Amino acid sequence: MSAPAPRPRRTGRVSPRDLLGLGVFGLRTRPTRVVLSALGIAIGIAAMIAVVGISSSSQAALDRVLSGLGTNLLQVQPGTSVTGEDVPLPVDAVSVLDRRTDVDEVGAVGRIAGQKVYRNDHVPTGASGGISLDAVQGDLASVLKADLVSGTWFGAAAGELPQVVLGSTAAATLGIDEVGPTTRIWIGGRWVAVVGIVAPLQLAPDLDNSAFVPAAGADAAFGFTGHPTQVFARADPAHVAGVRDVLARQVNPAEPSGVSVGRPSDALAAQQATEESFTGLLLGIGGVALLVGGIGVANTMVITVLERRAEVGVRRALGARRRHIRDQFLVESLLLSLLGGTTGVVIGAGVTAAFAVSQGWPVVVPAWAVGGGLAATVVIGGLSGLYPASRAARIPPTSALAAV
Repeated sequence: MSAPAPRPRRTGRVSPRDLLGLGVFGLRTRPTRVVLSALGIAIGIAAMIAVVGISSSSQAALDRVLSGLGTNLLQVQPGTSVTGEDVPLPVDAVSVLDRRTDVDEVGAVGRIAGQKVYRNDHVPTGASGGISLDAVQGDLASVLKADLVSGTWFGAAAGELPQVVLGSTAAATLGIDEVGPTTRIWIGGRWVAVVGIVAPLQLAPDLDNSAFVPAAGADAAFGFTGHPTQVFARADPAHVAGVRDVLARQVNPAEPSGVSVGRPSDALAAQQATEESFTGLLLGIGGVALLVGGIGVANTMVITVLERRAEVGVRRALGARRRHIRDQFLVESLLLSLLGGTTGVVIGAGVTAAFAVSQGWPVVVPAWAVGGGLAATVVIGGLSGLYPASRAARIPPTSALAAV
């Protein structure tokens, strides 16, 4: 008795490797169209990655600043009374706060009105550059964590001349980038020795355009009244909220409503919140660009299906089923979108790195943004290729072969 004939092998499946090969072949045959279509996806993904990356880098830079400077700095300024009149801070405001056990450090500046700062005595009166003159009370440098880019804080190095320390903007305005033994400027009709230049003050940027002189002797030399215009206090980190609540009454018990108390770090946080709102808008624009790119992929795949009717007919005549044709074009669409998405991620990360480095920020590209961007390209590729792939699968073999 003869053995039964073997059953023919079923060829109803195409391996993923074969589908991938067909998809790559389809893209390689039309390189120009592939590049232009992938570019639309790349632009959308690059925009989204760059927006998220720059925002995250900015947040990391802010966190680094706050970590170094602390969030326990409180600022006291003059306010207005209930009748609308300006109320100056008391002369003893610094000494009053310095006696509190929950306040670690106190420093203040008092704006000296009517004094102009000049590079020398030959500069015209109206060309002062808008530099303010402030008298320093307490340990201002320590409270604001001020770093000196040149020279020292007030000391005995200047001899008999009055001393001045310049803020970063004030020094740039005067054209002084380094302090020497003979560096001096003209203030109030007299020469003043420049002993130091302060780096930009992150928590008190309005003082960058100031020239600082010691409060001791400033009354006789420049007419300082003794009233501070800004007081900075470092509170015990565990009692910041409590100190803030009582600071106005402590500084001016007679009229606490005339005292304004704030926390400079809150301004930085508010600025970051504003930037995050703007980031949301830019993400929306990037999403629109990604949608346009997806439409471009769909259009490319539709045209590709029309041009390859003969290929579809030959494959159908050789035994390919509808799902094989559909899967082939769907894989091709996914590869096209993934190519654009990968390119977009690289471009977006590069833009983020370049911008962050130029600003002196840490470079941060969140992993979730990269993963989300690539996932979005896969979804876009699938949706964009679904209709063209289904249309290719419905082409009758006879009509397709008629085009051969």
